Amino acid sequence: MHAPLNDVQVLRDPADADANGGSSKEEAFSHMREWKRQYMRGISTTTSQAGVYYEALKGSSHSLAKGSRNFRPGSMRRVRRRAVFKNGDCNVVQKNLQRRRVRFLQDMYTTMVDWQWRWTLLAFALSFILSWLFFALLWWLIMYTHGDLEELHMPDNQEESGWSPCVSAIDGFTSCFLFSIETQHTIGYGVRTTSPECPEAIFMMCFQSIYGVMSSAFMAGIVFAKMTRAKQRAQTLLFSKHAVICQRDGSLSLMFRVGDMRKSHIIGAGVRAQLIRTRSTKEGEVMTQHFTELEIGTDDSGSDLFFIWPMVIEHKIDENSPLYEMNATDMLHDKFEIVVILEGTVESTGQSAQARSSYINTEILWGHRFDPVVLYNKDLQAYEIDYARFNETTQVDTPLCSARELNEIYKIQEGFRTPAPTSTAMRHSSPNSSTHSSNTCSSGFHSGDSTLQYGQTRKLRYVWQLSVPGNGRKALPNRLPLRRGCSIDT
Repeated sequence: MHAPLNDVQVLRDPADADANGGSSKEEAFSHMREWKRQYMRGISTTTSQAGVYYEALKGSSHSLAKGSRNFRPGSMRRVRRRAVFKNGDCNVVQKNLQRRRVRFLQDMYTTMVDWQWRWTLLAFALSFILSWLFFALLWWLIMYTHGDLEELHMPDNQEESGWSPCVSAIDGFTSCFLFSIETQHTIGYGVRTTSPECPEAIFMMCFQSIYGVMSSAFMAGIVFAKMTRAKQRAQTLLFSKHAVICQRDGSLSLMFRVGDMRKSHIIGAGVRAQLIRTRSTKEGEVMTQHFTELEIGTDDSGSDLFFIWPMVIEHKIDENSPLYEMNATDMLHDKFEIVVILEGTVESTGQSAQARSSYINTEILWGHRFDPVVLYNKDLQAYEIDYARFNETTQVDTPLCSARELNEIYKIQEGFRTPAPTSTAMRHSSPNSSTHSSNTCSSGFHSGDSTLQYGQTRKLRYVWQLSVPGNGRKALPNRLPLRRGCSIDT
């Protein structure tokens, strides 16, 4: 569970305002709006996780988090517009398309499959009703031109007058409509039959029978394709609500979790992730939607998954990562979106399926890791998956500096472990060089091929800040500070 923010404690519940401090509800709401305004500017953010403000209030019993009109938790999440919604739908609206309707009608099958269900079912019903009425009108015209609808030629008078009609037992438009339905769907009750008296009636019967088979196959195919679309299979593929950043084997990693609710597996499952953000070229061109592929994988198996239970997908933040120079503050304030795509083949149908989701900066928790959801049940003698913990995370100690700064710290730390110089070498050293202390460092530390330059008398009092539950930040003792937000062991 997420640890609540210390700053949230200063938000007074308007329902208890008069009892606890004598202040009015208006003052409490005013204080809340001011804190919210500061949070959006990034002034009062002091913890190691982005987006925790929303989570802290959502999990609290504060009346402001229970649907107050002056505070809507959902509005805090709409910090940045997103290209892909959490359910996988793309947030794209097309406009100014030339000949749009004509192009869509040329691909009528795909258009009707992409329709919403209410429009598909409406088209399904209208296709039959209108065809029944249309052919009923044609049958009525055939009967009218042949003279079968005259008073002396009605079914009751045909034996007396010796009249031979085109279709027997037809006395008006209603009977023509019923005959149209029987012909199109080959019902054949045996009362109304076509006679060889009218060639046009024979031709109409053959044409309507062929049309009925084609229209039934077309509409049934649309409904079947709509019901078996891979999009429906994607509804049972789950993505974690948040992504997290923590350390794995000493390196910072971005992680999110994917899962499958069904017992029928996704064959050949693969996962991809792309970063969308604004980028400026050397020529001054501003690319507002620049895509960067992220190298991701799970454990040591790469991006190809043996998808039998929920898995944590990891992106190692190294020199090739676009997140290499982003620290916790940058992660909170920069505007970007990470789109994740899960693809594979449905085992039961053989169709390709794709599920999508995205994470914006406020949905990435810095200093968290996912709780395990797969445990072995000895009673069942099987692995048990607890989906109630699918989105659960645990707050862990994580440096707030960027991965680049963290790597520099590790390089300097290795330099301190090298043998100390001899006294002769120290006597011939330059006067500007000196041994390090707990609060200062020399003008240049060499570690391998890298050299970190600092001011000669500059005191570096920054510490490695950790996300300690309940305290927000904490400075570790006996550490030599070298970079803002980072330090190393002495």
